[in-house]
Amino acid sequence: MSLKSIIIFLSLTCLFIGCTNPKQGINQAENNCPSSPGSPPKFKVKNEGDFFEKLKTLNIEVSKNIITFQTQDYDFVFCNSDNTFITKRGTYQPEEKPAKNYEEAIEELNNPSYKIINWQDKTYQYRVILDPNPFPDFEVESEKVILELITPEAEKPQKHILYTLEQVKKQQAGIQLGVPEVTASVINNNQFYWSVSSEQGEGNGGIATIVNYDPQENSINLIQPSQIAQQQINDLKISNNTDTTFWLATQISGEGNPYLPGMGLISYNTKSKSLKSYHARNSKLVGMIPYKLTIEEDKIWVATGNGICQIKWQEIDQENSWKCWEFKLQAEIPSGGLEVYQSLLSSTSSTTINTDENNKIIEVLWWSPQDYEADKGRYEVVYNTPFSVTLDDKGAMNWKEIYDKEYKVHSWEAMVYWPGKDWLWNGNRFIRPFDGVSLNYFGGGPGGISSWKNPEKQRPEIYAIRGDLDLINLTKNSTNVKYYSGWVEDSLLDPYLTIVPTEKLTNIKPNPLKKFPKD
Repeated sequence: MSLKSIIIFLSLTCLFIGCTNPKQGINQAENNCPSSPGSPPKFKVKNEGDFFEKLKTLNIEVSKNIITFQTQDYDFVFCNSDNTFITKRGTYQPEEKPAKNYEEAIEELNNPSYKIINWQDKTYQYRVILDPNPFPDFEVESEKVILELITPEAEKPQKHILYTLEQVKKQQAGIQLGVPEVTASVINNNQFYWSVSSEQGEGNGGIATIVNYDPQENSINLIQPSQIAQQQINDLKISNNTDTTFWLATQISGEGNPYLPGMGLISYNTKSKSLKSYHARNSKLVGMIPYKLTIEEDKIWVATGNGICQIKWQEIDQENSWKCWEFKLQAEIPSGGLEVYQSLLSSTSSTTINTDENNKIIEVLWWSPQDYEADKGRYEVVYNTPFSVTLDDKGAMNWKEIYDKEYKVHSWEAMVYWPGKDWLWNGNRFIRPFDGVSLNYFGGGPGGISSWKNPEKQRPEIYAIRGDLDLINLTKNSTNVKYYSGWVEDSLLDPYLTIVPTEKLTNIKPNPLKKFPKD
């Protein structure tokens, strides 16, 4: 048989029985991407804190051609082959078991466990503690935060003072020392780096610190930029180009509010000591609070409580260097439709959302209990025909009226203090990410566009917590907005979690808050 005949025969055989391209098979194997689950994972809500705890990335795993962002319940798997995410049930395994009870928690505070870092087949142990240690009887006041380091040849730890109570007071970062924690550990160019953050709230505070340890010289260097002294560092990564740059994921917290926006993603040039902050109000960062970072060649990945961004870190100031995906909750509209209420506590529905061929899925924004003594609550959902509300008891003020004449408005805060201050102007409407909602555990729960019409109720009359807003009128005494959301009974929906690319906006308009006097 001639070569031409053989080729024709093989081609016809492949046509009828199917053949696998050897090169294609190799590519599929190299892609290493998992298959998408048959149905998206459900998102069960027991309390409003679940929106933070379940969407907060705790670990990032990088393997060949895939990156996995792990939360306590979910894995978001990015496939390099097609630049898409797959959402799966979580595989995260914590390194340390959480305390089972109060006694175990106090014992860990009294005698924190050492963590380890390995370098050149040697093990180093480290921890940060309060000195003197106030636990468990709280009879002494701590005066210093100390790093204890046990080198491979040593039996006893070295002790290094990171900062003192006097320094914290001078930085106006607190009136007493909060419990410190090492939040990240990095080895870069044979140097160790640890980020240290402190508990915040109820007067507790500390100074954001990066500890540099040289194991060859057995020397410690402290890096404490004054601009970030009052921030909490969630994660630290280091890039090396012409200069060395620290990348920090930051936030702040307060009494009853463990998750509050801060400076966002920070780049700190160690040579020039210059610092830049990238947050949701001045960049394309998809959320308010970054938790975990990873660097993959020329890209830095930032996982927030509202989504994930991939950024070319050497060109971070160029808008087209950002690609972001955001978390979305969705649910099927029941065949009987959904009665929509204008507010969380409203007793009478305002309209009904019905299902048809083009309208089967609804976006779920939030869940809130109607009171704290029963499990019953409502979901806030997207509703494209806006409701309107006027808050006659809430208007706008400049920040100095709220605090004092010396207050300096931070770049991550709204231009003025108003009921929608936690919403972001995206060029078309005011939007609020998941991680832009203050939990406010000790103040009546998360709020937003709301008012206390019924003081005897446990919750205010909440109109919108995450619904998009159009600002109609704003004065010092009142606020009038349209909000693109409504409330439905929680028993009627079964939300599932997805992650989708952020949409590119057109017809960008100026922020209407610019019209309100700020001084």
